[in-house]
Amino acid sequence: MKNESNNNPQTKAMPYDAMLCTGLNDSSAKIHEIAKNKGFWDSERETGTLLMLCVSELSEALEADRIGKYAQLYSEEFIIDGKTIDQDLQLAIKEDDFIKFEDIFRSQVKDTFEDELADAIIRILDLCGARGIDIEKHINLKLKYNTSRERRKARLL
Repeated sequence: MKNESNNNPQTKAMPYDAMLCTGLNDSSAKIHEIAKNKGFWDSERETGTLLMLCVSELSEALEADRIGKYAQLYSEEFIIDGKTIDQDLQLAIKEDDFIKFEDIFRSQVKDTFEDELADAIIRILDLCGARGIDIEKHINLKLKYNTSRERRKARLL
């Protein structure tokens, strides 16, 4: 079920497209292709279930935040062989050493606050790719709308 076409030439000419958000449609297409190749889309998936999977990733991010589990990619406190965790991960990628990459990722990144936020965004972009949603257009429209609104006044929620 496709809602929109990412190839609509009129979409590209709209002035709000240049505001802030670019590249998400390409990312969405790539992420959705990976998910299809991994078997997540062998049959049509119900939208409510997909949305709840996004919510569950945000719940996992909340739990990681509550227990203080954050990725320390650039921290000098976590130097391994003279390199930060990020430098070590980049080296493993460059050397095509997936075993080393996976070991570092699992021990230093997996299930952290940042990792769970990434999971939520990946799930959202996968859904956009599956449904043909031009998420760049919608984010830029929303940003344009938000800039036109009055400043939020302090109030009790």
